[in-house]
Amino acid sequence: MFKKLNPNFMVKDIRETVEFYENNLGFSLIMAVPETQDRILASMGAADNIVYALVRRGNVEIMFQAETSFKEDVPGTADMKPGASCSYYIELPELEDFYEKIRNRVDIAKELFTTWYGMKEFYIRDNNGYILCFAEESR
Repeated sequence: MFKKLNPNFMVKDIRETVEFYENNLGFSLIMAVPETQDRILASMGAADNIVYALVRRGNVEIMFQAETSFKEDVPGTADMKPGASCSYYIELPELEDFYEKIRNRVDIAKELFTTWYGMKEFYIRDNNGYILCFAEESR
């Protein structure tokens, strides 16, 4: 039985990415791993070169791995660049309030709209080019 799905995004800068998700989308840092990969950190100290971080908001967790580290760990990614050819679909309550809160702080890829299948949605691009769709059932 599958337990859960956590995307692991290859990113250019862990600190910048965590700050983007914390400051704009309300995620919290759960853990970070320094380049030495000898301990798990509860915060990102100024002197630590971070290669991995896990953030969470509600039931959604996203992992971020530094580009060099990602390419070392994941076969077949040497020529890849950060960004995605897919979108990540996140359902949340009070979508319109969330949209109003973040719309002037992020790159909106597609404005808030209602789909033919009964969902309200909007899309953003994060600071690495990943596309996130936020959605709520239309009432």
